[in-house]
Amino acid sequence: MHNYMAKDNVIVSKSKSFALRIIKMYKYLTIEKKEYVLSKQVLRSGTSIGANVKEAIRGQSKADFYSKMNIALKETSETEYWLELLHESGYIEPDQFKSIYPDCQELLKLLISICKTRDS
Repeated sequence: MHNYMAKDNVIVSKSKSFALRIIKMYKYLTIEKKEYVLSKQVLRSGTSIGANVKEAIRGQSKADFYSKMNIALKETSETEYWLELLHESGYIEPDQFKSIYPDCQELLKLLISICKTRDS
């Protein structure tokens, strides 16, 4: 597992930064837009990504590492869906969406890459 540490540092920092942005967006949605359902979903999945990545780093085995990374990947995919719904329903403006959505897609690419290394 130690050969993944260079990659993991990037994914740890990016997933934490993303979680902080999700928290800010959640505050905006609940305070400014009075939206409580979709915002709670994106908060849960968007902050779960980094938590699962962090757990993976401290995994007990290689299998545990990949299991947690796969969960992080699923949470990222779910977050992507909630962001799309928030955008398409008009709760977040196009410029807000264009600001955060690429970060979500970048996390997806990183996690897909990490999860694929298990098979090679």
